[in-house]
Amino acid sequence: MEHTADHLLVIGRGKLIADCTVAAFIADNSTSSVRVRTPQRGMLIGLAAAAGGTVRDDGDGSLIVHGIEPGELGNLAFESGVRLHELTPVTASLEQAFMDLTAASVDYRAGLPAVYAGKAA
Repeated sequence: MEHTADHLLVIGRGKLIADCTVAAFIADNSTSSVRVRTPQRGMLIGLAAAAGGTVRDDGDGSLIVHGIEPGELGNLAFESGVRLHELTPVTASLEQAFMDLTAASVDYRAGLPAVYAGKAA
């Protein structure tokens, strides 16, 4: 959908909750993050945390930093002598932005039966 649509109208619980371009919708309804690879992971994690960011391990040797723009993170690393092998902005998909925006507008959710969720039926 994000490759074919130019404009979105999103309705939740009978109310218009978005009327904008696809790009604006994604920008307004998702958080930016940065994928980083560095041999100095501990130092970068400390720098990001001190700057108000949150960091999670992506499981493939890279870190995902939320709450800090790529340029700001690159400057922090440079000023602290942290070598970067990758610094890539990560943007949410239209689907992720839609799910984030409409989470409160969903009446029914799919879930696992109690037996599968670790509870006896």
